[in-house]
Amino acid sequence: MTEVSMSLTGHLKELRTRLLIILLSFFLAFFVGLFVSKPLILFLQKDDLPKEVILHVFKVTDAFQIYIEMAFVIGLVLVFPVILYQLWAFVKPGLHASEQRITLRYIPITFLLFLFGVVFSYLITFPFILKFMFQFAAELGVETTIGLATYFQFLLQIVLSFGVLFELPMVIMLLTRLSLITPNGMRHSRKYAYFCLLIIAAFIAPPEILSHLMITIPLIGLYEISIVVSGLTVRRMDKEMNNV
Repeated sequence: MTEVSMSLTGHLKELRTRLLIILLSFFLAFFVGLFVSKPLILFLQKDDLPKEVILHVFKVTDAFQIYIEMAFVIGLVLVFPVILYQLWAFVKPGLHASEQRITLRYIPITFLLFLFGVVFSYLITFPFILKFMFQFAAELGVETTIGLATYFQFLLQIVLSFGVLFELPMVIMLLTRLSLITPNGMRHSRKYAYFCLLIIAAFIAPPEILSHLMITIPLIGLYEISIVVSGLTVRRMDKEMNNV
């Protein structure tokens, strides 16, 4: 067996080990989610909804479906740091010692950014959209009837999307370190980036302008923060080069 094939075999075994760790971790996290899901669903109903609004079940399986979906999401969130660490551990042998230290620091920051996106959307974006929709329905003189599955799927769509999108600064930092983008390039591409963000927001937001803006504005803010992050990364890279 050649050295190349042995190396390839070793990489495949390593990848299998990392995937097994992630899979087992997810099953454990999902098991935890099964216990947390019910109280979380009850809390979210009391915390988000006006007192006069009652969620309804329109299909026999709706309640159980949301219970499992919530447990699944809880499992994914809990296992997210494990996924990041296993990814880092897989690529670690190909990194220099300094790169290993730097990229290892990205893991908690990445997870915290995800959580921050979830919390931000839950406390600010989602309540605004919900309040606007209820008020609009009241002004039309109609009674709002909400299905349990529809409500929680919409909630998860908003908060998880924001959690992922709040990773943008970390992605930009990584791409800057790989010399794939520059701060000046991002500044010159603003109008195209804003257009893409508008499209992304359209997939997340309900089909009305205020909710769309409530999602687009934070995304634009994230893009501007990412430009700053890219600039800081470039300066740090220059400093590291000068110290070599």
